[in-house]
Amino acid sequence: MAEKERDRRIQDMGTLKALAHPLRMRLYRALTLTGTATASQLAEQVDEAVSLASYHLRKLAEHGLIEAAEPGSGDGRERWWRPASDGVRIRDEDFRDAPEQIAAHTAASRLFFAQRSDMYLRFLDERPHWGEQWAPGAVSSEAVLRLTPAELAELTGEMLALVRRYDELGRAAEAAEEAAREAGEAAGGAEGRENVAVHTYAFPFRT
Repeated sequence: MAEKERDRRIQDMGTLKALAHPLRMRLYRALTLTGTATASQLAEQVDEAVSLASYHLRKLAEHGLIEAAEPGSGDGRERWWRPASDGVRIRDEDFRDAPEQIAAHTAASRLFFAQRSDMYLRFLDERPHWGEQWAPGAVSSEAVLRLTPAELAELTGEMLALVRRYDELGRAAEAAEEAAREAGEAAGGAEGRENVAVHTYAFPFRT
């Protein structure tokens, strides 16, 4: 199977609207976390009917956001899916040419923020159960800076580069742990690895 694209830049309205659907975004996020899954598995994760999950997965596939994957364990007759890229990028400059583009991008951005906000609120409710070892790293902060547009762009680039470096570090370590398990060796550190969401927002405002 072909190597996945690192980050797909979404630049057309059809693909943006395909992703900017509450259930499709939940399915896409769940599939990103599991790597590969069937409609039945994803439907269970998002608590929806399998037929509905299958329909929306096909819509994501029509726009190249997900693709068929090699069958995993279980019933080989059921279709397996995987994300077509490791991530997606949606930039404001790609949706400025017409009012309907601006409206669609705004609606998508509001949906993504709402779902990310729900994730953080759930963490706050569950925080006592994560234990004190996660407390030092889990953070919520706000800083108000005085920057030019160029300085803001530089700051954003540096933050994204840092996140990517840790993403690559985690992926490499997880691959090494998996290889060690397959070889029957001890895989140190695997027990402490969890999904970690990093949400950053940087934007200008006036008082």
